Amino acid sequence: MVDALFGEPRLAAIYDALEAGRGDLVHYVAMVGEFSARKVLDVGCGTGELACLLAKDGVEVVGVDPAGASLEVARGKEFADRVTWVHGDATTLPPLQVELAVMTGNVAQVFLGDDEWLATLAGVRAALVPGGRFVFETRDPARRAWEEWTRERTYQQVTIGGETVEQWVEPAEVKLPLVTFRSRYVFASDGAELTSVSTLRFRERVEVEESLVATGFTVEDVREAPDRPGKEFVFVAGR
Repeated sequence: MVDALFGEPRLAAIYDALEAGRGDLVHYVAMVGEFSARKVLDVGCGTGELACLLAKDGVEVVGVDPAGASLEVARGKEFADRVTWVHGDATTLPPLQVELAVMTGNVAQVFLGDDEWLATLAGVRAALVPGGRFVFETRDPARRAWEEWTRERTYQQVTIGGETVEQWVEPAEVKLPLVTFRSRYVFASDGAELTSVSTLRFRERVEVEESLVATGFTVEDVREAPDRPGKEFVFVAGR
């Protein structure tokens, strides 16, 4: 099931404005260059920010996401016509042969069950050429990121195309390795209040490494996220 944040058209339309300052995407663009990749799969591409950045540079990009509303936003962006958009997930991809697959924004944490996660890894691996790489990030559970997901720490008010929106996050339940939280949105124009409930799985580093090996990857490197040092693991896995 797609979270309302990504699947509800009114929320998908404001996602980029609320998530401004995506410094992580700069580092992913750099890694595309580091690995000399000219064909890239963006898994969980969302509103297409990274895919369009890469397409601007002449990279051949396939963006896949299960949220139709987010893909509609993506298709309206500059350079979107150079991207192949796929409504689905890594287990339902058309035949592909890409040199690099990426998964940004801690998308790896939305796969709650082991079977779902392993199937996703297998789907990504099948899309890679021999010697291709899969790069993705996931939060370090030891940093207990959920403790910062409170109204006091997350509240923001933004104006988007003349529409003022208030947004904040409320923790709902912590039952490790799963954490469920609510994102709330209030639209000033009509007083509409929308809620998106999300559940994430916090996997330990060794657990992620074991799952990669189990699906035929080699763990080449585990880095820190340059824009969030000490908070996340960035995995580089080879096919």
